[in-house]
Amino acid sequence: MTQRVTESVGLLWTFVLLSAVVLAGGCLILSSVLTSAVRGQALDDAKLSLTQYANGVLGPRMIYGTTLRVGDSSTSIVNRDLAERPDILSVKVWHTDGTLAWTNIAPERIGKRFPVNGELAEVLETKEAKAEFSTLSDKEDSVEAARIESDVIEVYAPLFAGQREVIGAYEVYADAGPLEQSIAGRKRAIWIASATLFAILWVLLLLLARNASGMLRRQTTALRERSAALSESYRMLEESSLEAAESLNATVEAKDPYTAGHSVRVQRIAVSIAQELGVPPKDLDAVRHGGLFHDIGKIAIPDVLLTKPAKLTEDEFELMKRHSSEGARIVSKFGRLRECGSIIRHHHERWDGKGYPERLAGEDIPLLATIVGFAEAWDAMIIERPYQRALRIEEAFDEVRDHRGTQFSPVVVDAFFAAVAKRPADFGVPDSEALVVG
Repeated sequence: MTQRVTESVGLLWTFVLLSAVVLAGGCLILSSVLTSAVRGQALDDAKLSLTQYANGVLGPRMIYGTTLRVGDSSTSIVNRDLAERPDILSVKVWHTDGTLAWTNIAPERIGKRFPVNGELAEVLETKEAKAEFSTLSDKEDSVEAARIESDVIEVYAPLFAGQREVIGAYEVYADAGPLEQSIAGRKRAIWIASATLFAILWVLLLLLARNASGMLRRQTTALRERSAALSESYRMLEESSLEAAESLNATVEAKDPYTAGHSVRVQRIAVSIAQELGVPPKDLDAVRHGGLFHDIGKIAIPDVLLTKPAKLTEDEFELMKRHSSEGARIVSKFGRLRECGSIIRHHHERWDGKGYPERLAGEDIPLLATIVGFAEAWDAMIIERPYQRALRIEEAFDEVRDHRGTQFSPVVVDAFFAAVAKRPADFGVPDSEALVVG
């Protein structure tokens, strides 16, 4: 649980970091788009302003009917008008064929013809004004480039005679400094606003993630404490259940004083054989409980049968055989003992299929049940009972060998002899007699 919570918190903070990257990228994109829009809008405003000035102030001095003509008197008036607009650095007036009709800088160029291309050709064709920030790099701009040091806004505007007849074009150069400063100010405002918005959003996201992380950790701590409490309650319940089962088992043994300690001995024998077979720890625990409680079902058998000193009749034996099924039913009520239910149910099955309650044979019998069944049989052989004398150890060994593959599993028998040689005390065998095993 702790690892999953740590991973979840890590993913949450990874999301916060990725969100910061996304927000920063969005801030850059938004600021760039808005800056471009501001620059474009500023350029459009400059174009409109200069075009209106050219048409309203310069046009009447240069257009006569449908003819573009600039006289000496007009030149002085135009120069005077231009002096009122210090931001206008230069004006050129073009005929449609590329002849320079007038300019306020280097008037010796007037009357010369230049190629009609670029922006001039586009304006004459579309009849729409055009503006751009210029570096004055074209050949016909070389004079302006030599005399104008600042960046300029270059505006081309058509000269109309009448409604839509184009007779020429203006080329106006204006100082770009004020406009650039205005754009720079707007850009700063945009970037500051965008960065502030980004910072606010990210801080809010950071606080949200921090609160979520803290809440997740608190809930995890609460769940861990609750889980620990439940585990402790479950452990105590299992202990109580086990104690209850041990009490029932003790009641069974109390009914038959001749088998006192039988369950503990069967448990010890079965565990030793299971260890020799390399049974996994989980199954070894089932063997341990199955061996201890294999006869718990006898609680449902009448006392008279359990204490009868003579051999049971056929009907009595049929009633006695129910104890294995009853035992499995009883342990199924206890969570910790459920895994040993099949052991208790089938520990009286025989390898040849003549056992009970289901007459299973060979490999169909659960291995753990064959271990406990053998352990019970071995203890019964070497312990004195009213209706049966105890066999000597050597006789018991012979009995096991004789019933290998009939009553007992061959694998279990082989493991038994191997375990006796290593741990004879587990099987009630003196060390001296363990030497003859095999």
